[in-house]
Amino acid sequence: MLIGVVDDQRITIDLVSAILRNDGWEDIEAFSDPKAALKEFYEKQFDLLLVDLQMPGISGLELMSELRSLDEYTHVPIVILTSDEERKTRLSAIRLGATDFINKPFAPEELKVRVRNLTELRKARIEIEERAANLSREVNKATAMIARREEELIWRLSRAIEYRDGGTGEHVSRVARNSKIIAEHLGADKEFCRTLYLAAPLHDIGKIGIPDAILSKPGTLTDHERAVIKQHTTIGADILDGGESNLIKMAFEIALTHHEKWDGSGYGSGLAGDDIPLAGRIVALADVVDALLTKRSYKEPWSFEEVRSFVHEQSGKHFDPDCVFAFEAAKNRIKAVYLEQHSDVSIRVDSDQVRA
Repeated sequence: MLIGVVDDQRITIDLVSAILRNDGWEDIEAFSDPKAALKEFYEKQFDLLLVDLQMPGISGLELMSELRSLDEYTHVPIVILTSDEERKTRLSAIRLGATDFINKPFAPEELKVRVRNLTELRKARIEIEERAANLSREVNKATAMIARREEELIWRLSRAIEYRDGGTGEHVSRVARNSKIIAEHLGADKEFCRTLYLAAPLHDIGKIGIPDAILSKPGTLTDHERAVIKQHTTIGADILDGGESNLIKMAFEIALTHHEKWDGSGYGSGLAGDDIPLAGRIVALADVVDALLTKRSYKEPWSFEEVRSFVHEQSGKHFDPDCVFAFEAAKNRIKAVYLEQHSDVSIRVDSDQVRA
């Protein structure tokens, strides 16, 4: 434990240092100049301070007030050495953070006992802070592990759903990435963007309740089959309903609302405008963009400029205008998502557009 003694009287410094060393304390630094002491306190962590109240240049109260403003000295015991019996002065010292007082002239045994007690208090506090820091590290480590496992489960489940729909899992990956990019350009906070990135892959989870004959049909669907397909939003919502985590709650919103349209002509709950959750509005755009840019059993891929024109045309109709604005601002990042895909993904992104 490092003890600091500050007093403008050299005789007091020598006496206090001698008493403490006689009691077994070796790490003692004494200062007759309070300014020099303050400079040293800034650079080095002390565990107990004995400070004279009346000193030229900087008073004991001023020095203590300065130290208490530092995080490192918030809980360091500070003992005031004083011959001042004024109640007002002592109250001021207590308000500024004085831990204890020792009256001058002081008895050596009293000084020893008070220093022992306060250093034990300091040691106990350090041990508690170290335990708390260790516990915090362990909690953070466990939380990070849970988050990694949660993410792994989400991706494996979403890819299983995609395989059933005839895909390879790349669709859900691209929708997730595009959704996150759009959200970032909307100015959403980091936590929202991460949650959206993990929730978006579950947007079509309800398709596990759609018959294979309809889900895998290569040709045009009948009106009845289209009606059955539309049920995947409510099926998905039923699967995810009642979740406690923010991730599952957002996935529920997305599953239910990613086919809603800004003008109210979509399906799910027949919502319109801002009544559609933001996550649902973002994924609605990201999902359509990916569907148009990629080859499907029923269509060839569109070029990026064709998709871009369609998105702008549908602003205020199918899509939230703010999401369209974010898509436009993020167009180069979204193009890059498709350039990174493997060769088995058929996409038309013209080379002269890619360089933009």
